[in-house]
Amino acid sequence: MIQVNNISKSFAGQVLFENLSFNLPAGARVGLVGRNGSGKSTLFKLILGEESLDSGEISLPKNYRIGTLKQHIEFSKPSVAEECYQVLTGEAKYETYKVDKILSGLGFTQAELNKDPHSFSGGYQIRINLAKVLATEPNLLLLDEPTNYLDIVSMRWLRNFLIQFEGEVIIITHDREFMDEVTTHTMGLSRKQLKMVKGDTRKFYSQLLEEDELYEKTRANFDKKRKEMERFVERFRAKASKASQAQSKLKQLEKMGEMDELASEADLEFNFNYKEIPSKNILQVENLSFGYTENLQLFSDISFHLEKGECLGIIGKNGKGKSTLLNCLAGELKPLKGETRFHPSCSYAHFGQTNIERLHPQNSIVEEVTEVAPELPHAKIRQICGTMMFSGDLADKKISVLSGGERSRVMLAKIMAKPSNLLFLDEPTNHLDMQSIESLADAITQFAGATIIVTHSEMLLRRLASKLIIFHHDGAELFLGDYDDFLAKMGWEEELNSNQKIAKPKISKKELQKLRSEIIKERSSTLNPLKKQIESLEKRITKNEKQLNQKNLDLVNASQNSDGELISQLSIEVSDLENAIERDFEVLAEIQEKHDQSEQSFEEKLGELNS
Repeated sequence: MIQVNNISKSFAGQVLFENLSFNLPAGARVGLVGRNGSGKSTLFKLILGEESLDSGEISLPKNYRIGTLKQHIEFSKPSVAEECYQVLTGEAKYETYKVDKILSGLGFTQAELNKDPHSFSGGYQIRINLAKVLATEPNLLLLDEPTNYLDIVSMRWLRNFLIQFEGEVIIITHDREFMDEVTTHTMGLSRKQLKMVKGDTRKFYSQLLEEDELYEKTRANFDKKRKEMERFVERFRAKASKASQAQSKLKQLEKMGEMDELASEADLEFNFNYKEIPSKNILQVENLSFGYTENLQLFSDISFHLEKGECLGIIGKNGKGKSTLLNCLAGELKPLKGETRFHPSCSYAHFGQTNIERLHPQNSIVEEVTEVAPELPHAKIRQICGTMMFSGDLADKKISVLSGGERSRVMLAKIMAKPSNLLFLDEPTNHLDMQSIESLADAITQFAGATIIVTHSEMLLRRLASKLIIFHHDGAELFLGDYDDFLAKMGWEEELNSNQKIAKPKISKKELQKLRSEIIKERSSTLNPLKKQIESLEKRITKNEKQLNQKNLDLVNASQNSDGELISQLSIEVSDLENAIERDFEVLAEIQEKHDQSEQSFEEKLGELNS
């Protein structure tokens, strides 16, 4: 179990957090939340020893292994398979089939396992690093935005993997639904402090809000009392008859100190500039096809229509053509055939990676936003910049000095400023935190026009999409239903084929016996202590239940004899015994569950050897 005691960290005089403490329960999967810049990634670096503590201590058990997802790319083997197999050590080196299963889940085909890892895109190279981390089966997984480079199918696989992972996990992700499905606890950084609760993000933020409200009520009462005392001192300090009381009040005031207002945390606010359109129908697409050659088409004969208030979700694995379809619809690419007809009053805003790259480096943020809506008053432009956290002088910064996340927010500001009735959005949640994503989803829901969105977020799909275009089965097709309808009626082909097991490599009979012997030995060393605890608790519960029965009989006799003193004494003893029995039953249930889960795990391991 990892223990963090009173740690503090500052950068350039700015305090990130101070005196943070927490213990990570065995088997806990913790979601780490907080605003961008609150120190989540820094906390990971402190646990890994990559940053030094200002004060405090982080304690790890002996031989406790931590696995973390590295963004730095460094490969030393000629194939993906060999690169990942090298992390296996000891007896585990024979279990390469487990690595193959992980790589398959992360979207690699069997043929791709033999390719040079350097030949893949940056996103897939990060997946190779993730596979290496998962294959080592560490005691603790530290995962910082692992879903950023995963498509929707791989995200669903990773979710199931983490739910079944037997060690501890701390995960940072902007995908709230993914986090809530995976984690057992939520831990948050807020106002330089840390809070952890057992439960999901909704429970965490609900408790945080209740604590903030209680603090503000207490502070209001505190301020009221302080002002009353100040008025008393001011009024009576000069009067001899009241001077001693005034002096006493003054000393109380000095001891009271101050209760500061809670620091506010800025939110991104989204409000799209809707342009009226007289027609219900906004877009009609007929037989749209695209490919870089006639013989290699990404999609063909796509047809649909879009009305006001509708949201079309485009989903599928990475590299299949989702962004290409969006760019075709937005006029960025010319299709091989087909027709896209917009209503004459249609005006669309397009958020995509190519658009972000077209920001003018020498423009200020204000100039860049003004470019798409010159008719808006300067004060309104400034207000839009402020909602994207570019208030005051920050709005005058040049595009050239902005980070990738800041440029993404500039693009979102331009889309909000532009009068439109159709939104094209390609992965708009990248670089946004949870609160901002919730705000964006609310704004799209309230937008009176239509939306076409490419996203791997199942939360956004469930909240927004009324129909879908799905890239699967080596093509794309329209699905008239929401995302849950799709999962129920069709589902992802990769998950439907998941029952096809990857073949294990054959190992010798001697090696098989050795592995079996080691598993049986480990099973005994794990289960025997748990069995002893269970037996001890059962004996203690039986003993206490016998005593409780006798005490209850004595209590009946005392009642019949109207012995008030004895009744009082026996009532206390009965209550103590009942509480002790209840506590022991709770502990027994936890240990029994742990025993049963461990026993099942070892049976599965032995079963894998025999299969």
